[in-house]
Amino acid sequence: MKNRNIVVGIILSIVTCGIYAIYWFVKCTDEMNQVSPDDYTTSGIVAFLFTLLTCGIYGIYWAYKMGLKMNASQENPAANNQILFIVLELFGFNIVNLCLLQNEINKHAEF
Repeated sequence: MKNRNIVVGIILSIVTCGIYAIYWFVKCTDEMNQVSPDDYTTSGIVAFLFTLLTCGIYGIYWAYKMGLKMNASQENPAANNQILFIVLELFGFNIVNLCLLQNEINKHAEF
């Protein structure tokens, strides 16, 4: 896992018109699967392709699963992250989901 700067990720996503956001989505999914493995893990590229093929419907399920994984990876989970992730996904704020995931991944990343 790699410690990534969240602000740089946002700027690159804007400058590249979302291309970097796709890469970031794939990497965050793969790295979150490493941080909090469970029985059903979908790789980042497969999650992206499913989201693309289902016109975003799979993205809602992805948000739910990533929220669960984030809860499992935290020492003292204070809230139901899966609800927050679903609401952000439904309103088109997937970049915020990526920022939250990257923040959690950075806590577990090696420096």
